[in-house]
Formats: sequence, structure tokens, C-alpha cells
Amino acid sequence: MRIGLHTGYWSAGPPEGMAEAVVEADALGVDSVWTAEAYGSDALTPLAWWGSRTERIRLGTAVAQISARTPTATAMAALTLDHLSGGRFVLGLGVSGPQVVEGWYGQPYPRPLARAREYVDIVRQVLRREAPVTAPGPTYPLPLDESTAGGRPVTGFGKALRSTVRPLRADLPIHLAAEGPKNIALAAEIADGWLPLFYAPRLDHEFRELLDDGFARRGPGLRPAADFEVSATVPVVVHDDPEQAADQVRPFIALYVGGMGAKGANYHRNAVDRLGYSEAADEIQAHYLAGDRERAAAAVPRELVDDIALVGSSERIRERLALWEQTAVTTVVVQGDAAALRAVMAAA
Repeated sequence: MRIGLHTGYWSAGPPEGMAEAVVEADALGVDSVWTAEAYGSDALTPLAWWGSRTERIRLGTAVAQISARTPTATAMAALTLDHLSGGRFVLGLGVSGPQVVEGWYGQPYPRPLARAREYVDIVRQVLRREAPVTAPGPTYPLPLDESTAGGRPVTGFGKALRSTVRPLRADLPIHLAAEGPKNIALAAEIADGWLPLFYAPRLDHEFRELLDDGFARRGPGLRPAADFEVSATVPVVVHDDPEQAADQVRPFIALYVGGMGAKGANYHRNAVDRLGYSEAADEIQAHYLAGDRERAAAAVPRELVDDIALVGSSERIRERLALWEQTAVTTVVVQGDAAALRAVMAAA
């Protein structure tokens, strides 16, 4: 099993000490470092900045939001970073949620799975550079003309284009962030990897079934299913008292269950429901939406923390990590400090 490092979301500014942590991760032999974006910092710039001080570690976005950039703009950034890093870039994509897409990017949020399929197809066309890029739409028609503009004014001069730059890798890996069953299967069908957030080893058989469903429809032009990656973000806290360690993870879970989306439109909460914690999620969400974040965090069951995180002493983390090694997960992406990363590296 490989180990990765998740740098997390920024708050008021860059995470303190993260540049040094990325350099240390590179020296320790960590497989990959991942960045995120929501509606503040972007996921690509930190990889270029921090990654310039590294030599071996892979550089991934977990995730770049598809509504933040057109598919061709994302492909341009991906091939640029791949060249600059010597072939170390991994493009992790996600559809985000309607609150961000409509509230921050000012775009509609129809049919997210269909949009992801369109998006990945165009990115792959750019990277393969076999012909000028064309796409029928309906979300990303290329080239745009009167028949595909949906009533918007167009000049009629648009033409299909091919990237002026030859990508370093025509098969640059594309991973999809997914939580819903259909989206997980879609990742296995069209992508080179899956980026799960709430992965519980005890439900590994269910996740494998969803992946197998997608593999059955996988096209011949992609990497074989045997090479498919599953890079799971796992909060890690090293502390002799497992309960105190769990307390450091509870606010993270409460944020996603209660604050990352509206009531009735929160895909993270849906994922926790599927883990079997619907009753607890009701309480967490109610407290969070009422503005009581402390009670929301306190309502997170210890069992849920142990399902999706690694908390406790180094010895306990070693024991719990053994459960993950039997799953479909190929990379445990550590969300934690330097001590957490070292503990997981030692245990692995």
C-alpha cells in the first residue's frame, strides 16, 4: 500500500509549515501529495509552488472542480504541470455541489455524472492530441456555433483546434472524486482512479462491487482495471488517548455532514448515511444548521470516526491500518500533521 499526504483546504492563508511538510514527504518516500479547492485557494497553484522543491513525489489535485474551468483549460493546466514536474502530475476532478457551482461559479448544476463524462472525454482528447478537439455537448460543445450555442450570440468563426503543445504523457492519469454509487461506478468506467472521502474498510465488499460494475463497461483505450488506483483521504491523529484523538476528527466530519451543503442536498451526508449513521447524521446536521458547531461535533459517534479515520497511539494506528491493507484502497492519503504522516509511514 502506498502513502500520500493531503494538504487540505486553506483557511485565511497557506497552511503553516506545509511547504516544509511536502519536502519532508518527498524525502520520506511518500508516494503523492494532494491539494484541494472549494471557494478560496485553487488546487493547481500550490502544487506548482510546493512541487518545485521536490524531485520524486507525485502531485495530485483532490480535487479540481470541473465547474471552475472549461475542460480545455483544465487540460492545458494538466499538461503544463506534467511537463514542469517531469511527469508527476495526477489530475483529480470532482463535480462539487450545487451550492458552490451555482453560488460561486454562477453555473447551473444539471446531470453531474453526464457532465463529468463529457468533461473527461474532452480532457483526454487534448492530451492524446490525435485530432482537433470536437465535442457535441450539450454542456461543453466544441467548437461553439449557432447549432450548439443555445441561443447565445456567436461569431461563427470558431474552429476545432489541437493543442500547440505536445503533452509529456498522452495517458496522464485522471482520477474522479465520487461518493454516490453511480459516480463510483463511473470513475471505474472512464477514469484511472477513484478519490473516496468516506471509505470504511468494513464496507469494502460494497465498494468493490460498485467498481466492478464500472469496470464491466470500461473502454479498451484506458489503462487496465488491474492498474486502477483508489486513493482514499484518511484523517490521522496520533495521541495516546484514542478518545482525545477522535475529538480532533469530529469537527471535520461535522463540517461535511452538517455544513457542506443544504439540508436535502448534501452528498457527503448521503455518504455517511450509507455507512449506517443516518440517525447520528440527523443530529449532527440539525446542530450544525442551528449554528451550534460544538454540539454537532460532539454528536459524531466514535464508531464513525474509527470507520473512516486512524486515531490513537502509533501501535493502534498500526493495528487499524492492517484493515485498510485488505481493501481495494491502493493509497492511504494522510490528512494530518507531520507526526501523523510519520506514524503511517512507519506502520506501512
